[in-house]
Amino acid sequence: MDKLKRLGIYIHIPFCAGKCAYCDFYSLSGCDKLMPDYHRALLKHIKEAEPQLEGYIIDSVYFGGGTPSYYGADRIIEIFNALKKYGRVLVDSEVTMEANPDSVSYQGLVKLHKAGVNRLSIGAQCADDGILKSIGRLHNWRQVEDAVLNARKAGFENVSLDLIYGLPSQTREGWSDTLKKAIALKPEHFSCYGLKIEEGTALYPYKDSPFIPDDDTQADMYLFTVDTLERYGYRQYEISNFARRGFASRHNLKYWQDEEYLGFGAAAHSFINSRRFSFVSDIEKYTAGIMENSTVVDSEEDISDFERAGEYLMLGLRTTRGISEEEYYSIFPCKFDMARELMESYVKNGWMVKSEGRWSFTPQGFLISNTLIGDILDAQTRQRTSIVAPWKESEAGDYQFTFFKNFTDEVKLFNGI
Repeated sequence: MDKLKRLGIYIHIPFCAGKCAYCDFYSLSGCDKLMPDYHRALLKHIKEAEPQLEGYIIDSVYFGGGTPSYYGADRIIEIFNALKKYGRVLVDSEVTMEANPDSVSYQGLVKLHKAGVNRLSIGAQCADDGILKSIGRLHNWRQVEDAVLNARKAGFENVSLDLIYGLPSQTREGWSDTLKKAIALKPEHFSCYGLKIEEGTALYPYKDSPFIPDDDTQADMYLFTVDTLERYGYRQYEISNFARRGFASRHNLKYWQDEEYLGFGAAAHSFINSRRFSFVSDIEKYTAGIMENSTVVDSEEDISDFERAGEYLMLGLRTTRGISEEEYYSIFPCKFDMARELMESYVKNGWMVKSEGRWSFTPQGFLISNTLIGDILDAQTRQRTSIVAPWKESEAGDYQFTFFKNFTDEVKLFNGI
């Protein structure tokens, strides 16, 4: 029998008690009546995926949203049991559920932990109750403290806190207070995101307001975060993620290390067998499509070796592990000269370091990494077009632009808040 490959599973739960002012992910509030049908569709979809799961062992499961804790412990457990029934889920898999403090209970956490959910990602966001209210959060900081305490009592030994800096009216001192209070809760992991105000969100009309911290203030907050968390034993392993030793998110690392994952649910993304695809961002269309055996795929593309090499550069450079020429050559045998020259200039500017054959960004480099990575991809595209037939140049040149745009969109899903 061939060796089984490892696979991550992502389940999208697009239901929320309320829509946050900054959120541009696919999630809905006030749609609880759609939950039963959506749940039946998810279970049917997982069952039908059994042949696709052949040849894989599942070593990470991630319930994201939306607000999975609002969906309810019993439904989450039923979905996880279906995955165990139709796929090979390892006993020591990392099984994460996102939770909001206002929709998670001790009794529910006990049931979840007993069923095998072993990692909790709590949406804390900020320790200032006034700011929490202004961005549409339905909890206060005391509820964050209670959620962590209840998670510990229920047996969870792997707890992550999501925090946001650059929120309306937030000062450097206010952000420092949030970090101080969050560190006092002793989680194993932090995800810290800078506020991005996207079109279509409730905050968008205020994007130019003087109450929104500017880019320089956000940059200061970011560098302060990296330094502070490092001093308290949280190693940065990705632009926005920090963990105690041994607690980096195994599931999220699949995204950054170009490993395979399979998604279920409306708006879920997948990468499996060198193919990327996503499902429709519509609960009712997804539910109807699954129940009526019609397609729910919204977009799909086969990934060439050159595209995979580009993804390796882009995704790998978002982590502190970085990239190596040897790993790049194993994907696509194209010269690395232009990219190497560019990265050597980044080292001189203090934006990158090279250690043991690996290139990675410094915290200062992470601040402008989108621009720097774009230049690296452009260099590799020019390197490739210089060695292929002239009629191939357009194809290679077009790739860099479209891939960079598509990846930017997809990162929003990976960095869910």
